[in-house]
Amino acid sequence: MSELIAYLSPAWRDEALKRLQAELTPEKMNNVTTSMSNIYKNCPGGEEMFLFVECKDGKITRVETGAGEPPQAEFRILGDYETFAKISRAELGAQKALMTGKLKLKGNLARALKLASVSDRLNKVLAKIPAKY
Repeated sequence: MSELIAYLSPAWRDEALKRLQAELTPEKMNNVTTSMSNIYKNCPGGEEMFLFVECKDGKITRVETGAGEPPQAEFRILGDYETFAKISRAELGAQKALMTGKLKLKGNLARALKLASVSDRLNKVLAKIPAKY
């Protein structure tokens, strides 16, 4: 597929869910049950967007994108669109972004840091989606 999919669009969300479910086994996800809502500030077009990912026993069960209030999640992560785009392109690690203050976390920091490797695996899959940022 050579056509670029608009980042965070419904088509991108569907592709993300398909790829995450295909490529990330429960073992690769450490059989974790968690959820996160990434809240994107300063998006192109000016509105606030979100990316919600839910994982049950290591299986990716839900991926949602949109504008407005995201679904309730164990972790709420706030940051600039550009920061999240770099993470989604695997140019910046989630843990580094958190520790350098580029992202703000609402949730258990110790647990979030433990899950950082899982988050990085997720982002490596998302980075492969041919997207227009």
